[in-house]
This record gives sequence, structure tokens and C-alpha cells, in this order.
Amino acid sequence: MDMLPTMQWTRLIKTYWSAKTGNKGEWIQTDLGNISTVHAIQINYADQDVDPNRLGKWNDQFHQYKLYYSLDGKQWNTLIDKSKNKTDIPHEFVQLSSPIQARFIKLKNIHMPTGKFAISGLRVFGNGNGTKPAPVEDLVVLRTEKDKRSAFIKWRPVDNAYAYNIFYGIHPDKLYTSIMIHGNNEYWMKAMDAEKTYYYCIEAVNENGVGARGRVIKAD
Repeated sequence: MDMLPTMQWTRLIKTYWSAKTGNKGEWIQTDLGNISTVHAIQINYADQDVDPNRLGKWNDQFHQYKLYYSLDGKQWNTLIDKSKNKTDIPHEFVQLSSPIQARFIKLKNIHMPTGKFAISGLRVFGNGNGTKPAPVEDLVVLRTEKDKRSAFIKWRPVDNAYAYNIFYGIHPDKLYTSIMIHGNNEYWMKAMDAEKTYYYCIEAVNENGVGARGRVIKAD
């Protein structure tokens, strides 16, 4: 493989990655941290130094790339080959016909329609091969006396979880609304009807999947 090109970061509304050029051979690589089961890939291109006359949809505008995967960052296999693509795919989602095992993912540019090879998102969908988080314990929902539209929600953190899904609703079997909380074990909620009873449960999330939901609790 080619040597890693010099990279630059550009901050506008958000941060994205850009190579110095839009030339064939520029690439970006990510480390998943551990060997994981990969089911799908999403590639989001960013507009870096694009020709202002080429913004929008054009009939002859297209992206070409190759995506590789590796277990060790040394031996690479082709995962997706779009080197002959002739369509505009600035935000492409590819679901694999069969999942693969990988730790490293590398995206290599073949052709950019305009501007530099710039990526706002390289998303890898799948699961790690480790242990799912344990069920969450000690979920507490405390509604305030003065304003029952608000509640303080707290729970005991799970050691190997990085996020939690809180499910709630006005019937214990219809918890259709959810909130994801990252890196915390408490949440201040302000979205309830003051006259209604609510029900809650919670589950923990990590890179290996979702843990079992805890018991449903009632919040008057």
C-alpha cells in the first residue's frame, strides 16, 4: 500500500478529514480497536476546495474508490471495489453480502469529481466479538413535586458499557420512546405530561451489542 499522505483538518460547522490533494492513491485508515464483525460501511464525502460551479447534481459527476480490510494492519484484502463506478455517491451505504472479521479499515481514493479527497464520515457497522454489557441495576426515577413534567433519572453504571438506552412511555408494555445517554449514569428529563404516570426501563450498550433490559419501574 502507499505511504500515508500528509493530512489536514478543517473546521467549519463540524470537523472532517482532508488529504492534501484529490489524486488517486490518497487514503484514510481507521483502527476499530479489536477484531470485530463488520456488516456494513457508510462513506460520507466532504466538500473541500470544490469547484463552485460543480456544486449540486451533475450527470457526469462520480466517485471511485477501493475499501480494504485487515486483521493486523499489514495484510490487506479488498472489501469494496468501486474503481469503475460512474455514479455520484457522496453518501454511500454498503451492506455486505456476508459479514467479515476485521480490525483495520482503509479507504483509498481512485477518483474525485472535484476538490480534494475529503471524508466527513467513515462509519463501520457491526459488533465486537467480546461480552455484551450486563443488565443495569438500581434505576431510579424521581419526579419533582413542584413540576411533575421533570424527573431526575439515575442508575448504577455498568463497567463495560459506554452508553445507555432509556425507554419510557405511559403504559408498561408500550415504552416506545427512548433516549441514548453516552458516558454518564444520570439524566435530567423535562418532557413529561404533569398529569400522567410514566414507566421506565433501561439497557446498557457497548461495542459488542446491547445488554438485557432491566425491569420496568413506575414513576407517578
